[in-house]
Amino acid sequence: MKIVAFTRWDPLRDLLALHEHLGQLVGTDAPGWTPSVDLYETPAEFVLIAELPGLTRDQIEIHAEDNRIVIRGQRGGQVPCDHYQRVERGHGHFSRAFALPEVIDVEAVTADLKDGLLTVTIPKAADRGVRRVNVT
Repeated sequence: MKIVAFTRWDPLRDLLALHEHLGQLVGTDAPGWTPSVDLYETPAEFVLIAELPGLTRDQIEIHAEDNRIVIRGQRGGQVPCDHYQRVERGHGHFSRAFALPEVIDVEAVTADLKDGLLTVTIPKAADRGVRRVNVT
């Protein structure tokens, strides 16, 4: 007679394992939160708008290369205490990477942070390059 071991199904364990596998596929840091992003295209450029309330320009890092844009950062500010009543705002590191359908002009990419909204303007181009973008 064979002995069969049963384990209780834990959907959270499966979800965390899936999250880890996806992080390995994308090659990004394990995010502590994920900011909401809109990305749209015009005939001349791509425009990415990310909701980053409470972050300063120094807490945001943007990298542009070929047909890819990566936004990384960190938000602290969680108050240390013994018992939280509710925690809904994301804290810690985040990383978002976007593959664009066309090559971009990395030298002309600009970023602006105003009222918690980061707007990254990404002009289309025919040549390739890599550049770090400063947030103004």
